[in-house]
Amino acid sequence: MRETKEILEERYQKFVEASLCINMERGWPCREQLELSMPMLDLVGSRTELEREVDYRGYAGTAGIEPLKKLFADILEVCPEEIYIGSTMSTTLMYDIVNKAVLFGFDGHEPWKNLNTVKFICPVPGYEKHFKICETFGIEMLPVRMMDDGPDMDMVERLVAEDASVKGIWCVPLYSNPTGAIYSDETVTRLARMRTAADDFRIFWDNAYCVHHLTEEKYQVKNIIRECEKAGNPNRVFEFASTSKITFPGGGVGLCASSKENIAWLTKNSLLQLKSGDKINQLRHFMLLKDPEGVDAHMNKHREIISPKFDMVDRILHEELDGCNLAEWDRPKGGYFFNIKLKNGMAHAVWQACKDAGVAITPAGSTFPYGNDPDDAYLRIAPTYPPIHELETAMHILGVCIKLTGLRIFGEECI
Repeated sequence: MRETKEILEERYQKFVEASLCINMERGWPCREQLELSMPMLDLVGSRTELEREVDYRGYAGTAGIEPLKKLFADILEVCPEEIYIGSTMSTTLMYDIVNKAVLFGFDGHEPWKNLNTVKFICPVPGYEKHFKICETFGIEMLPVRMMDDGPDMDMVERLVAEDASVKGIWCVPLYSNPTGAIYSDETVTRLARMRTAADDFRIFWDNAYCVHHLTEEKYQVKNIIRECEKAGNPNRVFEFASTSKITFPGGGVGLCASSKENIAWLTKNSLLQLKSGDKINQLRHFMLLKDPEGVDAHMNKHREIISPKFDMVDRILHEELDGCNLAEWDRPKGGYFFNIKLKNGMAHAVWQACKDAGVAITPAGSTFPYGNDPDDAYLRIAPTYPPIHELETAMHILGVCIKLTGLRIFGEECI
């Protein structure tokens, strides 16, 4: 039924008066997801066998323990020697590798701090923490439009071929944050083979959602490390993953996969910084997850908890917005986010209206470099954290906010 302006304003006012506090701003696991990993805390005790090939209680093991490296290598389809475990979160490793490139340079190359300009290609909409890393180090960001199968590769290839100051690109290849895009085989191959003016160009391959499927079909992307090898560019890529959304954020395991030469460079330059990681934490992760089949079974439990939330978001968006011509979205096949494209000029106003009604969503503009969405059109929704009854309320609030904003900007014909 078509709603009048008066009906929408009445609905909105009731939400405001309810003094709600609902958080859909970040892709956090909910309480039920965190409970799945609680048994891990009991797996390592004083009677656990900790003296294996390496004594896990001691200093040895800068790049991670072998059983867990083998597990991650099997998942990412690389060799254990191509794995570095060095943090509790993958973002820490991304920041650290950029920092090392700035301070020391990659083997045989000038440190980036000695260059007048360093630039990174940033697919948009994209992940704001990637952009914040660039901002921290004064790296200029070049936005490139994200397509359904990855970034606009014609533009990427042109930028890297003509400008030696373009040193990197950020990629979330599977269930991309926030669009849910899945990189095609052609995109992966072109990234691996493209001619770059900078010899030390690097792909920062943030494979954060490699096991985070929301449907029974488990999508995969082509192996970028092997593609770079075949193209004669074995050192081109650093691939990242973590257990932050598998076990415990902040209490998980972060890793990097790359060529043996890159892993040796990273290990050498990390010895003072991280002589020995938390091997006991790594051990209990291995004891919980065991093998790729164990990871798959664990992640199926996550899917059972959060997939109904994504179904609800999609359903309510259709209930509220079908026929309005104000918003476009796709139900993602994996990952943690919905990306909503509004008509131009709406995003900040919708975000503020949600905030005023007690619903926190990711600030408008966050998924673009410098927080600047030139069309003011994109919003990212994170459905996982709120209880499902709160999520239902929040999505109806979002729908009302979109329609009221559309009415104010475009008039009654929009609804």
